[in-house]
Amino acid sequence: MSWRAEAEEIHRRRSLAEACGGPEAVARHHAAGKLTVRERIAGILDASSFQEVGKLAGRSQYDAQGNLIGFEPAPYVMGIGAIDGRPVAIGGEDYTIRAGTGFGSDRRKGGQGGFIEDLAYEYRIPLINLVDGTGGTVNTSKRKGFSVVPGYGQDGFERSVDLMGVVPVVSAVLGTSAGGPSARAILCHFSVMVRGQSQLFAAGPPVVERNFGVKLSKEELGGAQVAADTAGTIDNVAQSEQEAFDMIRRFLSYLPSNVWEAPPRASCDDPRERCEQALLEIIPRNPRQAYDMRKLVAMVVDRGSEFEIQPSFGRALITMFARIDGHTVGVIANNPMFGGIMDSKAARKQGHFVELCDMFNVPLVFFADIPGFMIGKESEENAVLREGVRARYIGLQVNVPVFTLIVRRCYGMAGGGAIDRRGLNFKIAWPSAEWGSLPLEGGVRAAYKRQIEAAADPAQKEKEIEAELKRLNSPFLTAEGFGIEDLIDPRETRPYLCRFLQACQPRLRSQVGPRPKLGVRP
Repeated sequence: MSWRAEAEEIHRRRSLAEACGGPEAVARHHAAGKLTVRERIAGILDASSFQEVGKLAGRSQYDAQGNLIGFEPAPYVMGIGAIDGRPVAIGGEDYTIRAGTGFGSDRRKGGQGGFIEDLAYEYRIPLINLVDGTGGTVNTSKRKGFSVVPGYGQDGFERSVDLMGVVPVVSAVLGTSAGGPSARAILCHFSVMVRGQSQLFAAGPPVVERNFGVKLSKEELGGAQVAADTAGTIDNVAQSEQEAFDMIRRFLSYLPSNVWEAPPRASCDDPRERCEQALLEIIPRNPRQAYDMRKLVAMVVDRGSEFEIQPSFGRALITMFARIDGHTVGVIANNPMFGGIMDSKAARKQGHFVELCDMFNVPLVFFADIPGFMIGKESEENAVLREGVRARYIGLQVNVPVFTLIVRRCYGMAGGGAIDRRGLNFKIAWPSAEWGSLPLEGGVRAAYKRQIEAAADPAQKEKEIEAELKRLNSPFLTAEGFGIEDLIDPRETRPYLCRFLQACQPRLRSQVGPRPKLGVRP
């Protein structure tokens, strides 16, 4: 006796599940410029690597004889697959089925807790959340017969929080998201949305209008300009879903599969001894003149290895993954095109990125050109000191090696945030570098106010004092006193860093594992 009939029934039901919400729903989805969740999964993973779990879950209808006459798949698709041959867990809402809302099972497949999160946690593999759902609805009480307390049910945020400390978690917001799914978009190490297609908010326009009488479109309330460029709630913005998928693959390529592994080393055909002549000229003699920090970094790291995080938020600071001699590094560079000064957004951006790198054992390289904290009433109202001190607090708890290259300015408390005081305190500098408690301009007037005001020619006196201090501010004098560990020819930067990154690998291999949670952030 054979089980062929039952096996064929399994395949028939799988085919029904693959139809998503049906031809009409899929057509509407495509007409909106969006891919289905199954197309998204295929676009991210290595070809033919997806093994779905729970494909037969859903709501079925049977006739009197027990024959299946209707089937609505559960509006969530998930399973395991591979990216560049490495295993990952992946799942997302199927918006073509009741806008991706839950189907009422006791055990969730994913989206708001559930099997896929448990799988990523137990197998210690990265998790990719494809967010395109609206969360709970007010008709839940009608369906259940009673109203539910937030956090009701088997699955909550507990596993989502656990995952943040053990494996890389990535979220892609690919449609309109509110409520629980929006929280999942933020409970991650990297997030991306599609400009013009994705929106994210705590509650949608109808709720806002009902409570505040303000009529807003979804894009005005939670589009990329709000969620990524202004608020920094989402890290990166893609112009298409495929670009978002490419970002996900690239982000994961820099990180280990979990905190018990070292970051992968990529093959590198960029010579370790490469010395770029243009580095001699990239820093202007005029300290007020800007230059292209991204171009500077690109001449030091492996060619084409840069992947910037939060490029449109906190633009006075650049944070990116890159590689040096194939080794993953976290780059933090002040951006003189936006003053390079530490405002509240830049400070928040720095703290988050430092914590991310430390979590996954990625060494940090600072390219410092920072004149200090942003000052003024608006800056104080934006809590620049709290955000700045919080970033400093995070930096003082890292376990990874930190390399500081001062290319121009490094002043005050903000400049101190680029220095590895808790560790080796290893600082190198270019001859264009300068440092201190305050820049000479303005600082002289404050420190020598009485002498300047008492002089016959106050302006001339100020210039004389500045000239005297300028001579004492020479990086050569600091190097003579070993106040800076090395003063180098800018052209030597890449080979210098290559040697030290190679030397610190035993340290990195010996300290894998979860990071402890210490203290309370200011």
